[in-house]
Amino acid sequence: VCVCRRTRNLFRSAAEAGPHDILKLYNPRGNIINICPGLEPNSPDSLYKLEVLAANCHSEPLGVQLSGAVGFDLSSMEKRLQGLEKKILFEATETPAVVHEMKQQVDLFREKLESMEHLSWLGLFKDLSERTQKASPFYHKRALRKTPEECEHVREKYLQMSSLEVSEEVRQYLKTPTFDNWYWEDAEIMVLLQLMYSDLDFITTFKISPEVLQQFLFEVYRRYNNIPFHNFKHCFCVTQMMYGLIWLTDLRTKMDSIDLLIMLTSAVCHDLDHTGYNNTYQINARTELALRYNDISPLENHHCAVAFEILEKTESNIFRNVTTDQYKRIREGIINCILATDMTRHSDILSRFQSILPTFDFNNKEHKDVLMMILIKVSDISNEARPMEVAEPWLDCLLQEFYNQSDAEKLEGLPVTPFMDPEKITKPSSQTGFIGFVLLPLFIELANLFPCLEQHIVDPVRKALSYYTEMEKAYEREKKNRAGSMFLVVVAPSSGHRPSHRALTTYRILSHFLIQC
Repeated sequence: VCVCRRTRNLFRSAAEAGPHDILKLYNPRGNIINICPGLEPNSPDSLYKLEVLAANCHSEPLGVQLSGAVGFDLSSMEKRLQGLEKKILFEATETPAVVHEMKQQVDLFREKLESMEHLSWLGLFKDLSERTQKASPFYHKRALRKTPEECEHVREKYLQMSSLEVSEEVRQYLKTPTFDNWYWEDAEIMVLLQLMYSDLDFITTFKISPEVLQQFLFEVYRRYNNIPFHNFKHCFCVTQMMYGLIWLTDLRTKMDSIDLLIMLTSAVCHDLDHTGYNNTYQINARTELALRYNDISPLENHHCAVAFEILEKTESNIFRNVTTDQYKRIREGIINCILATDMTRHSDILSRFQSILPTFDFNNKEHKDVLMMILIKVSDISNEARPMEVAEPWLDCLLQEFYNQSDAEKLEGLPVTPFMDPEKITKPSSQTGFIGFVLLPLFIELANLFPCLEQHIVDPVRKALSYYTEMEKAYEREKKNRAGSMFLVVVAPSSGHRPSHRALTTYRILSHFLIQC
C-alpha cells in the first residue's frame, strides 16, 4: 500500500497491474530498482516505469506468462523438488547435511534480497566485507588471443548486467585507490567502466548512446590479450586510478569535460593488443611494429592505432556525436596521452612538469596537456599505491611477463634486457630501484600540485619501498647464510690428517662457485 501511494501516478498508468501480478520497476535512468516501502516518490517530470512481467500468478501453474519469462514451469519444478526431498528422506532416514546447508543458503539469499535497498547485481552478489576468493593472477594461461566463444560469453553476461543499478557502496569504493580489482570478473569490470562514463556525465554531455558505449567497451575487452600483466584487468586498474584521481583532486571544477573524457578514454585504450614484449624487444627483433613505426614507440603507436580502429566503426564510436573540432581535439589528446606511457619519455615529461609547476595555470593549454600526460603516467604505474594484497599479485604478473621476454631473447639470440633476467634480479631488487628512482619522484611532484594526494598515493608508495627494502635485506642475509654454511662444510679441516686430493678438488670447485655468486 505504501509503495502504491508513493507511485500513484505510475500505477494509474498501469491499471492492469493486480495483487497477484509480478512486476519490474525502473527508475528514470532505466535501472531496475527494488519495490519497497523506502521507495522515493516520483513526479510527472520524473516517472518510474512499471513493467508487468506476469499476471495472475496465484493461478495454476503460476501463469503461462511467468513460465515463458523464466523458461520453465516453477510450479512443476517445486513439486518435483518436494518429491525428491521425500525420496531422499525415505532412503537416508534423515535429511542429509548438504540439504540443510542448501536450505540455509536459500534462506540467507531470500533475507538479503528482501532487505536490499536497491535491486542491484553488483550489490546483491558482491559482499565487499568478504574478499577471500580472488582470481588467480595467472588466469592468462590460455591462448594469446581471446576466442570468439570466450568473448561472446562475457559479452552476454555484461549486457545482462549493464542496466542494473550499482550500489552506493560500490560507487564510492570505485573512487578510491584502495579498490581491489582481483574481486571482479571481466563482465562486471565492463559494468564498472560504463559507470565511470555515466558518473562523469560523459553520456549526457557528449550524447553517447548506451548501446554504443557498451559496444565500445566490448571491443576494447576483445582487443586486450591473455598475457600476464598488460591485460584487460590492467586496463581497468589504470582507468580506475585515473577515475579516482579525477574525483580526489576535484578536476571536474578545474578542467573541462573534453579533457576528462580524453584522459579516461586514453586509460581504457592505453595498452590495446599488447603481446607481452616491450619496445626494446620489438626493436631488437625487428618486428612488424618496429618496422612500421621506425623504432619510435612501436607499442604505444600500435595501441593508438587499434583504439581508433575501434572508434572508426559507427557502432562503437563513442565520439560520433561530437563536432569536428571536438573530435580533432579528442584525437590529438588521446594520442598524446597514450604516447606518454612510453617510459623512454619519462624523464623528458617529468622535467617539463617540474619546470611549469611553480606557475601552473589550469587556463594554460600547454600546462594542462603536460598534466594530462603526468596523470596517465601515474595511473599506468600506480599499482604500488594500492594495498599490498592488491599490489603484490600484480608484481608477480609483471615479473612473469618479464621472464617470458627474457626467455624469448635468449632463445632468439637477442640482447637480454637486464631487469627482466631472472638470473640477475629478484622480486625485491626489481622494485626498490623502480620505486625509489621512478615512482616516488613522479608521485611527489604530482602531490606538490595536489597536496591531498600525499596520503592517498605518496604514503602508500613510501610504505611499499620500505617493504621491498626489508625484503631485499632478508634475501641478502639468506644468501650469505647459505654461502657461509656451504663454506663451513667444505673448508673445515678434519683434525689429525691431511685433506685428500678429492676433498681439495671439491673445495676448489665450490670456492669458484661461491666467488661467482
